[in-house]
Formats: sequence, C-alpha cells, structure tokens
Amino acid sequence: MTTARIERLVTSGRFSLDGGTWNVDNNVWLIGDDHEVIVIDAAHDADVITQAVGDRRLRAIVCTHAHNDHIDAAPALADRTGAPIFLHLDDRLLWKHTHPDRDPDGYLSDGRRLTVAGTELTVLHTPGHTQGAICLYAEELATVFTGDTLFQGGPGATGRSYSHFPTIIRSIRDRLLTLPPETTVHTGHGEDTTIGAEAPHLDAWIERGH
Repeated sequence: MTTARIERLVTSGRFSLDGGTWNVDNNVWLIGDDHEVIVIDAAHDADVITQAVGDRRLRAIVCTHAHNDHIDAAPALADRTGAPIFLHLDDRLLWKHTHPDRDPDGYLSDGRRLTVAGTELTVLHTPGHTQGAICLYAEELATVFTGDTLFQGGPGATGRSYSHFPTIIRSIRDRLLTLPPETTVHTGHGEDTTIGAEAPHLDAWIERGH
C-alpha cells in the first residue's frame, strides 16, 4: 500500500510571454512521505518550497511545461537540494526564454515512470498548451496532476506562442478523459476537479474554441 500523501502550496508571481505580463497564483504540488518527495512545478518562491520540503530528500523537480511561472524557481530549488529538474524535450526552447544559461537535468517522454514513497507517477505527454506539456498520473492515488492542460471548467489557454487549440483538445480527449471518472484533477492554478466532472463538457469546449 502506498504511503504517499499530496501537499499543495500556492505561490504568487508573474507570467510573461509574447510581450505581456500577468499576476498569477500557482499551485505547487508535493507528493511523497516523511522521507522523500517530488515537487511538481517549482513556481515563484524557492524559499517557501524549500521550507515545505523540509529535511526530506527531494527526488526530483518535475515541470509540467516551461512557461516561466511554472519553472522560475526550479534552478534555485535544485541548487539548494541537489534535486534534478525534469522537463519534456519538446519544451526545451520555451525553457530557454526563462533560463538561457541553465538546462534541465533530464528530459521526460511519454510513458516514463517516476517513483516516490512507493507511488508510481506516469508521464502523459499532453501537448497543446505548450508543445511539451505533460500530466502526471498516479493511479494508486486516483489522481492526475494536469499543470495547465485541464482546469476546473475547461482546457488551458492556447492563444499564445507554442500553443494550439485542436492539439490540447485531442490531448484531453485521448489522454485524460479516458482515465477513470473518479480521478481527482490537481491543476496548475485554481481548484481541483475530477475527470468525471469535466468529461461531459468536451463538445462545448470544442464549440467555444471555434
């Protein structure tokens, strides 16, 4: 039986892309136990995240995508803890917008599995919000971490560089809405939802996006 638990931090900062800047609140997710943990999306404040990790071993810093508000604190957190930063290869160019002199330590691919506290996280490549956007599915916990691919009420934004609406719809339909309906969706911003709550609205999202 898994001993992993999920912790949520909310950090605040700015998202910048295509010449615009917006104030944002980000969800930072920690999954682990009293001994080890993985951080999903090291946003804005390395001090707060370091405090939440505490004396546990930080096994990895996983980036759901490379928008600056999801990765801006990752190098500082890695430097403090020695943890590797992982990102999907298709977001390497977007990463360089924020960290031109620092590469991730490894690249994720669809189907890769990460393990922490006896719990397996499966990487689902879900492009659309960005080319290298991923989700992390923890089947044992009936949970998926969706970054900015799926929110309560619909898909992530696709009106900026590196994004594509038909692609995000395809990712959600084929990779996320096929998960069990009781699966909890932990998002990159805002409140949780479930796969079952979002699935009936797919057609409406498609119409809205046209």
